[in-house]
Amino acid sequence: MTTFRSLLDKVDERLGDALEHALCAHHERRLRRLGWGEVLEPTGTEDRFGGRAATRHGNRLEVLVDGEEALPAIAAAIRGAKSHVHIANWHASPDFRLTREPDAPTLRDLLASTAQRGVDVRLLLWAGPPVPAFQPTRGLVRAEQRKFTENTAVRCVLDARERTMHCHHEKLVVVDDEVAFVGGVDFTALEGDRHDSREHPPDRPIGWHDLMTRLAGPVVADVAEHFRQRWTEVAGEDLPEPKTPEPAGTTNVQLLRTVPDKTYAFAPEGEFTILDAYLRALRSARRLVYLENQFLWSPEIAEVLIGKLCDPPDEKFRVVLLLPRKPSNGADTTRGQLGRLLDADDGNHRLLATTISSHDGESSAPVYVHAKLGIVDDEWMTIGSANLNEHSLFNDTEVNVATDDRDLIRATRLRLWAEHLRRPAADLDADPTDVVDNLWRPIAEDQAERERRGEPRTHRLVLLPGVSRRAERLQGPLRGLLVDG
Repeated sequence: MTTFRSLLDKVDERLGDALEHALCAHHERRLRRLGWGEVLEPTGTEDRFGGRAATRHGNRLEVLVDGEEALPAIAAAIRGAKSHVHIANWHASPDFRLTREPDAPTLRDLLASTAQRGVDVRLLLWAGPPVPAFQPTRGLVRAEQRKFTENTAVRCVLDARERTMHCHHEKLVVVDDEVAFVGGVDFTALEGDRHDSREHPPDRPIGWHDLMTRLAGPVVADVAEHFRQRWTEVAGEDLPEPKTPEPAGTTNVQLLRTVPDKTYAFAPEGEFTILDAYLRALRSARRLVYLENQFLWSPEIAEVLIGKLCDPPDEKFRVVLLLPRKPSNGADTTRGQLGRLLDADDGNHRLLATTISSHDGESSAPVYVHAKLGIVDDEWMTIGSANLNEHSLFNDTEVNVATDDRDLIRATRLRLWAEHLRRPAADLDADPTDVVDNLWRPIAEDQAERERRGEPRTHRLVLLPGVSRRAERLQGPLRGLLVDG
């Protein structure tokens, strides 16, 4: 039986390799045809900000961790709007409340009262899948649209220009072209509790770890222009070009996008600057790659990480992943790529794949990792809506921001590590490799061993279960070729 299983593993691996090669070749042909082929070519001297996205200077970028911090900040900005509020989101529910305060208005009422004050409120949502195979269905979205607009001055437009089996996935808010929010937080309770806090109490159906950025300064004009471009085509309403705000800080910021080709007239060949930025940054990594993401399917991303693990640039090089225990889809796909990464690591403990849950004594509940964060060497960071799969890097509309503000990046990493390790950030202010080897790994491995023995866990951090060097390879590239490609 063992020999037969080993043979199946080998066949699965070989077929997976072949399909993945076909998927990567398809992506390469597509990008070359569109004039984006250089994205996939290493330059040898990777300039993390040397891609095709403009770098804006003089910004303020704040990282808002988890919904308890992000959502009230967005609500306050909307309440203070003077000219306009522009929102683009995967989905928004009219009855969603941005805060848990007893008298908090629903999103519908907040936007309606804002519009009643004479503020232009525009809401751009994905229309839902053409076939009602998953949420939010087109029927649900149309019903929600009516609730936003009936007896209000709110404009709500549905965008059905998605590629087959894909969506408009970005999450952004622009207020008065002076402040913008970009990240991963949706305005809905579909699939989980967006209001979660860094404590992740287990009294909620599904905990939710997420990130948002608040932006001020010249980069806000780039966010506003992206909304204007989509809105003009979908709604047929011309909006004035946004004015560039005065400098508001000292941080350099790039707006990064995925815009599929043949979707909009403003980018007929598409835009793939999120893929470009990730590949540039990961190729340049010397000591640390830290990724929080909902998925890890992309073979292009995996290949760079595999190369780093096989030939580490430094003895202290580490890759730390924080992923959901049970993603909404694609669990086997992610596990297959992780199996390849473990093979590349070959027992050298440079790779650590983890997840988190919430705990309160004997009770526990999963925490869904929905954040989309990449940090490289505390010198480059991206936050936004893009997952590390073919959907987000090639086929959905997505918006991320990236920065090289080292103080901000390091502070963000320490905040997140303090949340996940349940230690004060000051205790983690050491060599990242030492923190990974002496805290991250021992805690995660100890909790995994407790699970294996059937004992209650005592910490939220644990090794991602179901990952082995014999993980199924076939499902990932097959899914990518048939659906994502």
